[in-house]
Amino acid sequence: MIIDSIKNAELYYALTPRIKQAFDWLASVNVNTLDAGRHDIDGDNLFVNVQDIELKPRYDAALEVHNRYIDIQVMYGNKEEYGWAERCNCRRPSGDFNEEKDVQFFADEPQIFYTLHEGQFAIFYPEDAHAPMLGVGKVRKLIFKLAVE
Repeated sequence: MIIDSIKNAELYYALTPRIKQAFDWLASVNVNTLDAGRHDIDGDNLFVNVQDIELKPRYDAALEVHNRYIDIQVMYGNKEEYGWAERCNCRRPSGDFNEEKDVQFFADEPQIFYTLHEGQFAIFYPEDAHAPMLGVGKVRKLIFKLAVE
C-alpha cells in the first residue's frame, strides 16, 4: 500500500507505466463534471470508476482483495477512512473469490485505519486487503483499476 498526495504522483511512475497514464488522464479532466460510473482509458487494462458514495461506520468495515487489478483510489471533497491488512493475514473469507468482479471479501479486522483527505491517493496491490468507504458524510472518489502486468 502507498499513501501520498497527488502532487507527488510522479514518484510512483516507475512502478508501472499505467500509474503515469492514470495520473495524466486525471490531470486532463474536470473531476467535478465527470459522470459517475466507468470511464475507459485503455480498455480493461486501465479504467476509472467515478463514485459518489455515502460513507459507513467503522464497524461495517469489510476487507476486500483483488487479483487482476491494482487500485488507485483518489479522494475528492471531504475525507474517507480506510482499514488495511496484509492479505496473507486474512483468514475469514465472507465468500468465494468472484472472478467476474475481481474481488473477495473478508470478515477479519483491519490491522490499521487511516484517513485520506482531498487531493490524496492510496495504491493497493493484490497483497493489500483494504476496507474503503468508512467515515461520515458523502464523498466523490475515483478508483483507477490498473491491470497487473
